[in-house]
Amino acid sequence: MKRDYYEVLGVSRHADARELKTAYRKLAQKFHPDRNPDNDEAEERFKEAAEAYEVLSDADKRARYDQFGHAGVGGAGGDPFAGFRGGGFGSVSDIFGDIFGDIFGGRGGRGRGADLRYNLELTFEEAAFGTEKDIVVPRHLRCETCGGGGAKPGTRPERCGTCGGAGEVRFSQGFFAVSRPCPQCEGRGEVISDPCDDCGGKGLRVKESKLNVKIPAGVDSGTRLKLSGEGESGLGGNPPGDLFVVCRVKEHPIFIRDDSEVLCELPITFPQAALGDEIQVPTLDGKVKMRIPEGTQTGKVFRLKGKGIPRLGGNGRGDQHVRIVVETPSGLDAKQRELLEQFAAASGEEVSPQARSFFEKVKDLFD
Repeated sequence: MKRDYYEVLGVSRHADARELKTAYRKLAQKFHPDRNPDNDEAEERFKEAAEAYEVLSDADKRARYDQFGHAGVGGAGGDPFAGFRGGGFGSVSDIFGDIFGDIFGGRGGRGRGADLRYNLELTFEEAAFGTEKDIVVPRHLRCETCGGGGAKPGTRPERCGTCGGAGEVRFSQGFFAVSRPCPQCEGRGEVISDPCDDCGGKGLRVKESKLNVKIPAGVDSGTRLKLSGEGESGLGGNPPGDLFVVCRVKEHPIFIRDDSEVLCELPITFPQAALGDEIQVPTLDGKVKMRIPEGTQTGKVFRLKGKGIPRLGGNGRGDQHVRIVVETPSGLDAKQRELLEQFAAASGEEVSPQARSFFEKVKDLFD
């Protein structure tokens, strides 16, 4: 039986995002395969923690899990990193850049700042035509008191005795020589015996930063925008990580999006469908006139060229597709009923031509 995800991480069911991340960080450090070579049990515990964090850190998956348990998020679980492959935020390296960035140096070299992710909600129109958004991002920035060195002002770090100041240790694994960050100094190459009071020797402090994000026209849910150097500060003067802004587009009350195409349904009256009419159709650019030919049936789709979503990168726009829905009149008064009865009598047909064609096909099929 799979263990409860909250039990795996050792948190309550009301744990917030920060508690989840902290719990996962501790387990990942403890059971990471690099720190436990040839230890199958540690590897399984690492995968179990990664799977639990991947589900509970996602609001939608967590809601399904809380309601339906493991069955709500795929039952047996399978690949714990499946949600990070081939789309969304990108790849496994993204979660490790966030969780292990300040331990293993993110996706850059030793000491590079961690990459961050920010989920940004946009309206349908904002995503279609582009906009600018001011966001507030909490991130680790260089401590001003110690200048990012981590040592109390007036003191200096000492060279790490485990790695000799290299910041990494090497060991042999079969035919290969493998290096990993020094567990004593966490890759810094230095040990701080008298840490800074403001940052506790980390050299970084959490601060909220206000950033302006330019959203290009044509983004969609899942589009990832990279803000280089806007992640967390690097250690010891190393470069900062990047900030990835992931877009989520809200649903529109009228329009449905399919890539760069826009779909909508347009109700018309029975007389308009029978006699034809020129009507106003809503588009992203405002209302436009569209001709309805006489005899138009429910389900007929008309195309409005160039009235769809601008394609990301500026390569033109898609089209808008308008599906007609003929409304059947209801609540008729006496006069309206009399006129429809006269129409039915004048038509001389109990079954419409389309209906007759359908019933003839049914008859041919079963005779």
